[in-house]
Amino acid sequence: MDQHSVIDTQGIHHVSINVKDVDAAVDFYVNVLNLKRKDRPDLGFPGAWLQAGAQEIHLLGIDSGAPVKEQHFAFAVVSANAVHKTLVDGGFQASEIREIPNICRQFFTHDPSGNMIEFNQRL
Repeated sequence: MDQHSVIDTQGIHHVSINVKDVDAAVDFYVNVLNLKRKDRPDLGFPGAWLQAGAQEIHLLGIDSGAPVKEQHFAFAVVSANAVHKTLVDGGFQASEIREIPNICRQFFTHDPSGNMIEFNQRL
């Protein structure tokens, strides 16, 4: 089978994240990270849809236990320093900013449900 024949991936549409408390997660992603809330149909369980640039984050109000260690998703940011300062000043724990030479500056934090998030500033 020719693996290039029919698949034309256009990018990431959304990432779904299980959260223990939808309201706490929405507060973090909307009021701290400045994502925009979108309308969401009733899917039979709690959740929220958020806009992050051209992509979406879908919060699923489903507690599936502790997040998998080291599993994460990354936000592209203009200034790692500005985001880091905002989070730390807001009382959130964040790793130190690390530079991967000629690639990016990055750091990590966790949302209220413990999901790991990377903030990535391309160089």
